Amino acid sequence: MTRVPTRKDSKGRILRQGEGQRPNGQYYFKFKDVKGKTKYKYSWTLTTHDLPPKGKKSGPCLREIEKQVQRDLFDRVAPSGMTVLELVEKYVATKTAVRPTTRAGYKTVMNFLARDEFGSRKIGDITTLDAKNWLIYLQDELGKSYSAIHCIRGVLRPAFQLAEEDDLIRRNPFNFELATVLVNDSIAREALSPQDERRFLDFIKGDKHYSRYYEAFYILFNTGLRISEFCGLTKSDLDFENGSIRVSKQLQRGSDMRYYIERPKTKSGERYVPMSEEVKKCFKAILQKRANPPAEPVVDGVSGFLLLDKNGMPKVAMHWEKYFQLSLRKHNSIYKKELPKITPHVCRHTFCSKMARKGMDPAKLKYIMGHSDISVTYNTYTHLGFEDVRGDMLRMTDGAA
Repeated sequence: MTRVPTRKDSKGRILRQGEGQRPNGQYYFKFKDVKGKTKYKYSWTLTTHDLPPKGKKSGPCLREIEKQVQRDLFDRVAPSGMTVLELVEKYVATKTAVRPTTRAGYKTVMNFLARDEFGSRKIGDITTLDAKNWLIYLQDELGKSYSAIHCIRGVLRPAFQLAEEDDLIRRNPFNFELATVLVNDSIAREALSPQDERRFLDFIKGDKHYSRYYEAFYILFNTGLRISEFCGLTKSDLDFENGSIRVSKQLQRGSDMRYYIERPKTKSGERYVPMSEEVKKCFKAILQKRANPPAEPVVDGVSGFLLLDKNGMPKVAMHWEKYFQLSLRKHNSIYKKELPKITPHVCRHTFCSKMARKGMDPAKLKYIMGHSDISVTYNTYTHLGFEDVRGDMLRMTDGAA
């Protein structure tokens, strides 16, 4: 790509695209009108801080004139101008350093806008009321969840903010709190009670079919690993002598079925998680049962993954989410007392709550969980119930005056 040389004015200031300075010192702004015809605007000053040359009339500086030109152009171009989808596409094009999972999220939103009528509307026509009514429509008429709409709005809001900052629109119509418009129907990922965790694991251990997943389920319930971290574990990450699990990567698979390795978003994501004796046994059992494929799969230079699918490729989050879903369905079809929804993230939340219930120091628990902010860890403590705190309170107040 050819680099455009930097142009400066007579005072050494960098000129923007379309700006220039004539030999007599006068500034100009070159642009195309709505019909594509080249036009010019002139001023004796570049910014509001400049004074016009002696004998020249004072007037708006060039930068102010540019803003007005952009506003006027947009006002006239709006009926046939940029659509919501085009705006989002331009916004996404500026996000060159995002993670693959984030880029996949952008693509999902763009695909939805390409199908929905709202994506073809002109950005200059969208009011705050339009934006709110559309989001309500997504929830009430299309049945989209609060979290799904939150993701869509999470792309549109910064995209329209970019348009506002570039003076393409007067005001960002999505600049409002989502909770003031929609009903938050998100189901909280509640931690399992100790009784329910035990019931589930006992069922898995004794089931003829799902017992093959017992070790992995037990590890997830007793290490707090994210499912992508668990899938990314390799033989070299397990230190049985010191009883530790090295967590330094996550294994992901995109919608195009391409595998890739992601590093933790923050430094706190890289950590060593202690192994209990039972967790050690589970890892050793996994290694013992692991089949040696003809060729070890390699993803971004990483090999030796612990758990492989029938094609000899590393298992990813989708596999384990399905295993939990099917095994839970079988349990609930057999027993009258059903268990609540269980996912890999519920396992993580259950572990965190279990450690908090047992009195682990929040700072230590933050390290084990790989939380970037201790407030996330503290939120676990606020989820503790009456029975969790009853014993401690009675013990601390026993004999108090």
